[in-house]
Amino acid sequence: MTDPAALMQFNRLLSLLPEREMLELKHHGELVHLEKGSLLVRSGVPVSHIYFPVSGIASVIAVSSSGKRAEAGLVGREGFFPAVAAVGAEQAHSDIVMQLAGRGWRFPIAAFDQLQHEQPVLQHLLLKAVIAFSAQVAATALSNAVHSVEERLTRWLLMCHDRVDGNEIALTHDFIALMLAVRRPSVTSALHVLEGHGFIRSERGRITIRNRLAMEQFAHDAYGKAEKDYRRLMQGSLKGADLPPA
Repeated sequence: MTDPAALMQFNRLLSLLPEREMLELKHHGELVHLEKGSLLVRSGVPVSHIYFPVSGIASVIAVSSSGKRAEAGLVGREGFFPAVAAVGAEQAHSDIVMQLAGRGWRFPIAAFDQLQHEQPVLQHLLLKAVIAFSAQVAATALSNAVHSVEERLTRWLLMCHDRVDGNEIALTHDFIALMLAVRRPSVTSALHVLEGHGFIRSERGRITIRNRLAMEQFAHDAYGKAEKDYRRLMQGSLKGADLPPA
């Protein structure tokens, strides 16, 4: 059985911390199961914990005053959430829901704030991650404005694929519709297009990536820039180690 403390290494941010800082950090956190569909952070509610996933994917969802919802970004083992915790904000600006179940390190926000003050390297790394996530959010806004539903879906599936092991992703049409802010029939039609090209295989509640390279080509400029920004920001940080793709 894997030592829970060793799983810190599976979060790419935490894996970049020097050993002393990582050992100190683990004493303040706990490894928890993050259930699919669980609402871990609620917009407008005081932040109680900060999470560093080692598996699974969380969706950062913008919510309007009338209750309309659209995904602003994804967070997996490459990052942490909520981003506002890195700058000491008391309340979250978005809902954060687990779209794929996993595990992650959870820290009480008060203890983590103190650790940030004591560990400049941790604070520096978190701020880099916030910048990288803001690049992803900007790319999402641009893609929603200028790309077709098929290209947006391809981008989103590639981003999910970046954050899971293997080629199968457990996703329903209803959830994809929420994430892309489109109607369910539009998702079904777009999935048929991608399946017709041989990019994916779509089954009930599951999508299998069949040809990632072709998907990247099909997505054109919808995918890739934010991912390159992440690697540029994080490559060689702190320990000087090579960082796997996000």
